[in-house]
Amino acid sequence: MARIEPTTTTGKVSGFIDKDTEIVGDIKFSDSFRIDGKFKGKILSGHTLIIGESGELEADVDVASISINGKIKGSLNASERIEIFSLGRVTGKIVTPKLIIEEGAFFQGSCLMKLKALENKNAGHEEKSFK
Repeated sequence: MARIEPTTTTGKVSGFIDKDTEIVGDIKFSDSFRIDGKFKGKILSGHTLIIGESGELEADVDVASISINGKIKGSLNASERIEIFSLGRVTGKIVTPKLIIEEGAFFQGSCLMKLKALENKNAGHEEKSFK
């Protein structure tokens, strides 16, 4: 069965780590970034991180959104959303306003939903309904 990869809002990928590559360090990027190899360190961006099926990360991540098809261990902070697809394996702490876990995915750890971000987004709609 063919796997449909998540798309980004801009369609641009500013960086890529291939499956035969191992990197230790820090990554900062614009647009989106895809990891199919091995990475250990910190990742920071205001955009999308895509972890492919062969991706293996041990990292502290702070981005806008994360799409996970591979394995990641660490602390994940996403200001918009985290998606764990059926082949995704996540161990660690998740902080995000939206969490999507597909059937067959694995998640072990803790999850903190950022209610304040959701309240700010819906504030205008709620005020209108109470008047």
